[in-house]
Amino acid sequence: MPEGDTVYLTAKRLHAALAGHRLETGELRHPRWAEHDLAGRTVVEVRSVGKHLFTRFDAGLSMHSHLRMDGSWHLYRPGDRWRLPGHDARAVLATEARAAVGFRLHDLALLPTDDEHELVGHLGPDLLGPEWGERHQADAVRRLTARARAELGLALLEQRVVAGIGNLYKTEVCFLLGLSPWTPVRDVPDPERAIVLARKLLLRNADHPEQSTTGETARGRQHWVYQRTGRACRRCGTTIRTGEQGDGVYARVAYYCPHCQPGPTPR
Repeated sequence: MPEGDTVYLTAKRLHAALAGHRLETGELRHPRWAEHDLAGRTVVEVRSVGKHLFTRFDAGLSMHSHLRMDGSWHLYRPGDRWRLPGHDARAVLATEARAAVGFRLHDLALLPTDDEHELVGHLGPDLLGPEWGERHQADAVRRLTARARAELGLALLEQRVVAGIGNLYKTEVCFLLGLSPWTPVRDVPDPERAIVLARKLLLRNADHPEQSTTGETARGRQHWVYQRTGRACRRCGTTIRTGEQGDGVYARVAYYCPHCQPGPTPR
């Protein structure tokens, strides 16, 4: 599932292309919304909230979309050939100059803008929210420490704690904290640092598609432990290991260095 910075960048690009412009085409090809035509409406703004996208139109209407595992939004110029098959398109929003096509959008909804909270009101503070401040950071820390018995890696992934962290940033934050992902939250010495690190890493990558947590962009050097199974830790040389964290559909691969990240490990 895309990380919060990917969704943020998607919203930023859609906003730059569509905001302030009238739609010539506004097709929704989702079974639930196929009868709705958005042509003629003006796009007011596009905004991300954690991993959720809201396209806001005039007259107080919003379109919500969530990328899930395989969804994406593409931008095209008139006459451009789509990079994915047309039967995968679920939304087509086109102005005179640009077309935004949403592919494989399993979650799509139309709702009054004033009711957006019904879809995202349960989320923790948005790490990339423009209003982020001390109050939001304190709220995120409170929500995290309230999961005292939860494993740190799972707590960081919980969007009700803080919105925007996916498996990549969960993995890298745990490494930078020097803690096993299976460490109970109650044993984390500085929970606030976990929130600060997560926001720092997301901000670092929010304006470009490349996701580096090391500060390097060369292939194979962007991450500390994420997707580096069997390779040497960049700090100590110990072999990076993996283990499953979570159950069922919520299970994720956790990458870790046994030397740099002491603490509980899976059986």
